[in-house]
Amino acid sequence: MTADDGSTPGKDPQELGEGSLLTELEHLHDTRHVTFRHGSDDALAAHDRRTRELEGEYLRRHPEREVDPARTRAGARRDT
Repeated sequence: MTADDGSTPGKDPQELGEGSLLTELEHLHDTRHVTFRHGSDDALAAHDRRTRELEGEYLRRHPEREVDPARTRAGARRDT
């Protein structure tokens, strides 16, 4: 993929191995704040697209992922 055609650079998420997918997701999450605060509009749009692609692939692979009860509305209410 190339950024010139409006797509996000990087390998197709479906082609990534599990470890690479997790590494790319972690990097995106690590860089989100800086990109949001200081990136150009194009950089933010590319970051958004790539995040959707990678998170979508993760959810496709792990539809029954473990959900921490404390990270739900009901669980969060119990903590207050």
